[in-house]
Amino acid sequence: MIKFEKTTCMIVVTGAAGFIGSCMIARLNESNFNNIIAVDVFQNEFKNQNLAGKKLRATIDREAFLPWLDENAEAVEFIFHLGAHTDTTEQDTDILRKLNTDYSKAIWKRCVDEQIPLIYASSAATYGAGENGFSDDENTLESLEPLNAYGQSKQEFDLWAISQEQKPLFWAGLKFFNVYGPNEYHKERMASVVYHSFHKIIESNTLKLFKSHRSDFEDGEQKRDFLYVKDAVEVMYWLMHHRKNSGIYNIGTGEARSFNSLATVIFKSLGLESKVEYVDTPEDIREKYQYFTEADIKKIKSIGYPMDFTTLEAGVDDYIKNYLLNMTYY
Repeated sequence: MIKFEKTTCMIVVTGAAGFIGSCMIARLNESNFNNIIAVDVFQNEFKNQNLAGKKLRATIDREAFLPWLDENAEAVEFIFHLGAHTDTTEQDTDILRKLNTDYSKAIWKRCVDEQIPLIYASSAATYGAGENGFSDDENTLESLEPLNAYGQSKQEFDLWAISQEQKPLFWAGLKFFNVYGPNEYHKERMASVVYHSFHKIIESNTLKLFKSHRSDFEDGEQKRDFLYVKDAVEVMYWLMHHRKNSGIYNIGTGEARSFNSLATVIFKSLGLESKVEYVDTPEDIREKYQYFTEADIKKIKSIGYPMDFTTLEAGVDDYIKNYLLNMTYY
């Protein structure tokens, strides 16, 4: 096992080879934070390309990380816990409990014992259909009803975290909304709707969107809060320096945009005439399909976060022209 000097100030990123994790490392490297411990499984060579060219101190397998942390906690300055089992169709609750809930608890407890600041990824999936709103007020968390087992695993950890008497020196649980952007190439069916829409348009010059099966929404007017990944990591970078006002925060733009709007933006970025077809939402997901998500971001703004969030137009244009067309990495 790798043993480091206690005076070494290291930043840990779990889920390091993944979408948001690798982008977080890129952002840290941009500011000359290169003493990074990258934690992941590292079995997917395609996914591992996300780390090509990144400056790292070491890579550590997920199963070896907790024993390593026990030996090296005094040398760790900060932990970004972004690793999780993120398949929203996963039905095996044992896997989700092990990787999303119990593993997070183990990291939390070590951060408490060693007073290591911690940021972890929660999810907007905890809000379910949104019938109880999208507020990150911790007093309302128990009222949320996730639509799938993945969202439930994130909800369980959030509830556990806020119930703890002993907490890290600083901690933040971030409910990311619909994140899109570079380094998601390996995610296949779990990649963003922006990623999939781009490829469908490239293949056929046409984009198929789900029809509405509710009278209060027109076809294609279902809405999401689309968050550019560069904004997601910018929030985390700011919080790493802020280190106060611990709690759970929504991270989104605060503005829901329709799939019709998204289609228009993608076609325009590609210089193509918009061509959309509407198809029935598959029956197996129709009852649990979200028609509207929008982050209430008053809380993160109230603690002084100063940056504006990237518009859908600017984010999609940057993603397509600087990454997707050439499949380059951040």
